[in-house]
Amino acid sequence: MQPFLHAHATHADWRVALARVLAQLATQGEHATAGEPTLGWCYLTDHHAPAAEELLAALRERYPGADWVGAVGVGVCASGVEYYDEPGLAVMLAALPREQFRVFSGQHPLPGSREAGTPFTAHTALVHADPSTPELAGLIAELSERVDSGYLFGGLASARNRTLTIAAGAAEPGGVFEGGLSGVAFSEAVALVSRVTQGCQPVGPLRRITDAERNVVYALDGEPALDCLLDDLDVDENLPREALPKLRSTLVGLSGENDGAADEFDTPARAGSFGTETRVRHLVGLDPQRRGVAIADVAEPGLQLAFCRRDAEAARRDLMRIGAEIRSALEPDELPLAPEAPAAPAEGRRIVGALYVSCTGRGGPHFGAPSAELQLVRHALGDVPLVGFFAAGEIGHGRLYGYTGVLTAFTAPAGT
Repeated sequence: MQPFLHAHATHADWRVALARVLAQLATQGEHATAGEPTLGWCYLTDHHAPAAEELLAALRERYPGADWVGAVGVGVCASGVEYYDEPGLAVMLAALPREQFRVFSGQHPLPGSREAGTPFTAHTALVHADPSTPELAGLIAELSERVDSGYLFGGLASARNRTLTIAAGAAEPGGVFEGGLSGVAFSEAVALVSRVTQGCQPVGPLRRITDAERNVVYALDGEPALDCLLDDLDVDENLPREALPKLRSTLVGLSGENDGAADEFDTPARAGSFGTETRVRHLVGLDPQRRGVAIADVAEPGLQLAFCRRDAEAARRDLMRIGAEIRSALEPDELPLAPEAPAAPAEGRRIVGALYVSCTGRGGPHFGAPSAELQLVRHALGDVPLVGFFAAGEIGHGRLYGYTGVLTAFTAPAGT
């Protein structure tokens, strides 16, 4: 399989940005031998959201045989670069066999792999969603049950003007959606490696919720939840000038029993850090009378909870970790005992394309400099074709995350 084609550009006029992208793709396409593209990814910043239909029509006119998926974001990214809070466009193209993928949306839902007469069996799926969709977490979990591995990856569109996703079949009208879920499912023949990286660091121990109502936690390990929070932050509630800044910067990491889905993609947590089962949520209020803590999720007794903060250095280390894990996953299980002797090449794999979905809370200055996060990704994976966007929530392992990054690499045998 040939490496995917990819391009990116910034300009206030979407027509100029697209022209620059198409010129880059044409130059790369001159050296490609894998045939016409069949699948394209298009990520655009919200500066270009009002013109999404026109932009998609222009892409379809240039590549009439390609299906398209994508989303809007307050930022988009490509290999080593991000366009955050500025006009930007990132496009990637692949020549995958058509029987290996299926674009889906609310108009064309993904059928269950076990439904009678289903000609396509989904193994994994890239999902884009509108964050305003009701019961979104439940819809994501339901979609996860429609793919054999249970593994979904992707994110929620983010915009200040028009939130949209793209899911367009080559022979179908329309393709720009507001609300709901859309994306592309892949068969088992499309090999990929995906990892979730957390962007927060615990500031206290992991405790179990022992008393809660709806979204308010009243007791952790039998102790008042608010008292546990104040102890972890080492603040005095009677000194609000000192306490409030720390409370406002504090988040909550929730985790429960592993549902066992997508074990082939799971990785263990390191000591002192969150694993992939942890969902980071906002702290939204306090109840001094009942010593409760309100969180932006359902607080069920039995779940585990740890108070946490965004931590740029921890996020850098964890991002490099998942990059190393992806590279390691592509290496052959056994290397020749005598590499100096003539032998057949080891059957490793190579990256032909990649997607990165990062949280809007990680974009921009969080990593210390413009494009610093994407430069870390490029350092970890190499200069491979990559596009993505900054999301209002990230999807991985069939779950909805926050303050995370989801890095997915498409692979092929090294000898192809």
